[in-house]
Amino acid sequence: MARTRHRSLDCSPGCAVEATLQLIDGKWKGVILYHLLDEAPEPEGALRFNALRRRMPNVTQRMLTNQLRELEADGLVHRTVYAEVPPRVEYRLTARGRTLEPVIRALKAWGDAYAAPVAAAKAA
Repeated sequence: MARTRHRSLDCSPGCAVEATLQLIDGKWKGVILYHLLDEAPEPEGALRFNALRRRMPNVTQRMLTNQLRELEADGLVHRTVYAEVPPRVEYRLTARGRTLEPVIRALKAWGDAYAAPVAAAKAA
């Protein structure tokens, strides 16, 4: 089922936040963006599908494929298919996707400072 996307950002003061969250919502999109930023930091840096999958062992192949397709449709990730046997597919952030770097880094910093200690306390 396709989600409704914002066509304009003048609907309410929080509309831009809602629109941004729609772009990166989903259990794995933020993680995918993080790995593409962290593991392929060069502007031409790219990761292959299985390299992403190894970095996220809990994601299913189908879910990773769906999340990558949505990120590609939203213009955040570029997919390159090489005509080789076996086929090689690489994913890299677009210029638009790279603009999310401060957001992703802030989420990681917040998680390191707040979420990780809470999870450790619950495990103890």
